[in-house]
Amino acid sequence: MNIQQKLALTYITLLSIGVVVISAYAILSIRTFLLDEAISQFEEDARTFAESLEEEDDFTDLFIKTTFTADLTGYQIALFDSTGTVLVNAPVDAPEFQDSRAFLNDDLLSELDRDEQVILNDEDLDQVLSFHKINRQITEIRYLRISKSKQDLYAAAASIRHLIYGAMIGSILVVIIVSFIFARYLGKPIKQLEEAALDIADGNLDREIDLARKDEFGSLAKSLNSMAAKLKDDYEKLKTLNEKQNEFFADIAHEVRNPLHTISGAMEMLQLDGLSDEKKAQYLHTAQKQVDRVVRLFQDIKSLQRYDMDEGYIHKSTFIIEDLVTEVVKTYQPIASDKNLALIFDKTGEHLVFADYEKMEQVLDNLVSNAIKYTHDGQIQVKCTPQEGKVNVQIIDSGIGIGAEHLDRLFDRFYRTDKARSRDKGGTGLGLAVVKGILNAHNVEILVESTPEVGSTFYFSLPIEEKA
Repeated sequence: MNIQQKLALTYITLLSIGVVVISAYAILSIRTFLLDEAISQFEEDARTFAESLEEEDDFTDLFIKTTFTADLTGYQIALFDSTGTVLVNAPVDAPEFQDSRAFLNDDLLSELDRDEQVILNDEDLDQVLSFHKINRQITEIRYLRISKSKQDLYAAAASIRHLIYGAMIGSILVVIIVSFIFARYLGKPIKQLEEAALDIADGNLDREIDLARKDEFGSLAKSLNSMAAKLKDDYEKLKTLNEKQNEFFADIAHEVRNPLHTISGAMEMLQLDGLSDEKKAQYLHTAQKQVDRVVRLFQDIKSLQRYDMDEGYIHKSTFIIEDLVTEVVKTYQPIASDKNLALIFDKTGEHLVFADYEKMEQVLDNLVSNAIKYTHDGQIQVKCTPQEGKVNVQIIDSGIGIGAEHLDRLFDRFYRTDKARSRDKGGTGLGLAVVKGILNAHNVEILVESTPEVGSTFYFSLPIEEKA
């Protein structure tokens, strides 16, 4: 049984019980009221007729009046003398009382002497009876009996009861129809949400629930749509991450394979007979150079892993950033001179920063060495410019520049804009990734602006510390 059928059955059961209870209460209440009213009216009619009889002196008039009243009201009327003999029985075709003393016994007569009117409405009687004592002695009539069939007396109550029964059945039919409609109204969105959730669980993240409702179902549909969109976004990110990871491992294998081939070739050459000392030194130098390259590669990988996993890998202290830049520029000044490049740093001030000195040195080392590596003529300029409570460190070169299509992935691990040329320059392909990792650990962003054949500018900002 699905949710729609359960809802319909629940509504039908609850509402039907309510309709039946209300109808039963209405029947009992109305029946009691109508019966009480019928009995009260019957008593009043009997009393009124008895009082009118006491005003008549002529027996013939009494007979006519009794017959007329019986025909008009539908009552059975009988007049008795003091011995219980029936003097008048109307309507005339009504059965005569075979034993009037069964009613006019001593107990009843005693009650009539006290109350002058007695109502008999016993369950074993088919009729309601009213006995009334006639006090005038002008005629022989001493007692009046008026009766009416209970079936006739309760006819109005029976009609009302049948009407209520009909209304109750009609109400239950309406309840059934409305319950199915309402259950469908409530069950349809639940079914839609269930199908959508199953689709999302099966991986159909493009599924969107079109449920234009402003209630909780609408909110739930929006939440599921939002969840599906978030899952899709996360899936795309995981997919991209997985692709990058696969590419990363492939790049590692590739980066290691080349120096290993070179080392292997050098070792084979060293095993040749009659090799001169000069050649041996050359092959040993080549092998050592490639070993150093592999060592640097794994050192960079280890550093990146620590930046990603170990927040305590950064040890901050206060120092003057311009002093650090000066040291790095001095280190690379000879290399720049060998390429006929001008490496310029104009120290225009001193600004305290709170950062890891050695890691920031590594950042500047990578950025300056890259600038020299990819600049063939012109200059490399390093600037430290204060701006809004920060010092902006810029490395500006007039090198080969970087195409716009490479800027988004420039700091990815092992990403090279020109793989063959970059590898020839001896890099590991992780320098800029290390730079980004160090600055991310400092909650600092590395930015780049570049134009091919014009040059590149790498820059980042560090908060300035107030002097004590």
